[in-house]
Amino acid sequence: MDDTTFQSMRAALRGPVIGPQDPEYTEARTLYNAMIDKRPAAVVRCRDAADVMAAVDFVRDKGLELAVRGGGHSGPGLCLVEDGVTIDLSPMRGVRVDPYARTARVAGGAQLGDLDHAAHGFGLATPAGIMSTTGVGGLTLGGGHGYLTRKYGLTVDNLLSADVVLPDGRFVTASEDEHEDLFWALRGGGGNFGVVTSFDFNLHPVDTVGMGITVWPLDMIGEVLRWYREFLPQAPDDVYGFFASLTVPPGPPFPEEIHGQKMCGVVWCFTGDPTGVQEALSVVEDAGRPAFHFTSPMPYPGLQTLFDELIPKGLQWYWRGDFFDRITDEAIEVHARYAESLPTDLSTMHLYPVDAAASRVGPDDTAWAYRDAVWSGVIAGIDPDPANAPAVTRWSTDYWDELHPHSMGGAYVNFIGAGESRERVRSTYRGHYDRLAAVKKAYDPGNLFHANQNVEPPA
Repeated sequence: MDDTTFQSMRAALRGPVIGPQDPEYTEARTLYNAMIDKRPAAVVRCRDAADVMAAVDFVRDKGLELAVRGGGHSGPGLCLVEDGVTIDLSPMRGVRVDPYARTARVAGGAQLGDLDHAAHGFGLATPAGIMSTTGVGGLTLGGGHGYLTRKYGLTVDNLLSADVVLPDGRFVTASEDEHEDLFWALRGGGGNFGVVTSFDFNLHPVDTVGMGITVWPLDMIGEVLRWYREFLPQAPDDVYGFFASLTVPPGPPFPEEIHGQKMCGVVWCFTGDPTGVQEALSVVEDAGRPAFHFTSPMPYPGLQTLFDELIPKGLQWYWRGDFFDRITDEAIEVHARYAESLPTDLSTMHLYPVDAAASRVGPDDTAWAYRDAVWSGVIAGIDPDPANAPAVTRWSTDYWDELHPHSMGGAYVNFIGAGESRERVRSTYRGHYDRLAAVKKAYDPGNLFHANQNVEPPA
């Protein structure tokens, strides 16, 4: 970017335009995933939709590379682009709740904690993630799942409308009544179509939930997974539990005698009467005697922040994902072997339920193409030390290579790792890919928004 363009952008935008010469530059280009190190020509911190429109016009007219940053949680670091411009929405974090209509308008740079806090004041929530530091925008555009998914569906199943700045600089609202094709594509199609400056969500009565954590010795992983694969899909919608292989962290609520031990477990969320969580989860004994089992009523935002301090910003991350409609005996053998070889204390594997309410939405109603999936799996190699980046990457990749044949073929788009093939994007969208490509051609024929898990416009 030449200096004239840089200064013109600064003059036209209300928010700061940060370049390599500025003292804020290092912080502005720092991502949640410290494994990613890119040096953009400018980070444009937009304060409102007008800033976004102006920034898009500058980037397009000057032929610059473009990326969009919401919460900055992108595993492969797609919210930065080398020598290009990042449109950073982080100053736009406002949330307005209408408690009577049970809706929330959420600005494009908000994190889940912003939404959870604002909605909880009225005893409301919407299904979105398991960590408060996740960006609302990226999670939603990928489809979005979390603790409330079995009860209330995916995040996109609760999306009512979205305000979008298109590649030509226009500002439009997409909903069931306006730009319906774009609205369909936004619900799972990723950041391919424009910059979403605000989202309108439907909210549900969620205040205090029943949370639970159960862990078993690692040598019981086979029995636990065989029990879990039968129990969870038949459980009431109020029961949610994601399976994990993990190293027990050194702190409460875990007793000291199991700190640092490799184990398997389930993190539970019960949306029925929270005082009934202990009874609802008494079935965990059917898998075998746990090493630790804890239940308690908890405000929903408290559950959402449970892992924030354990895995803060600035760690080395590498992840890979897949969808599963079953957990085969062969897959269990793979899980057991790689759980034994967890390369670092923070590395893990999760199986997130995406069945129940999420499976009752029509398969073609949104761009999310796996309504028949039961779990969205992710393998995550994590560590604070950059020297361990090769080890966690190799463990994640080898694990995925062996597990993938037992999957449904595609993955939650937000769990597609760095350097994966374009065919992975196609397999993620199945038969929806060509329809997404047609919407891409209609709204972004020049593929301005390609720093993402890209859907290419047809020639």
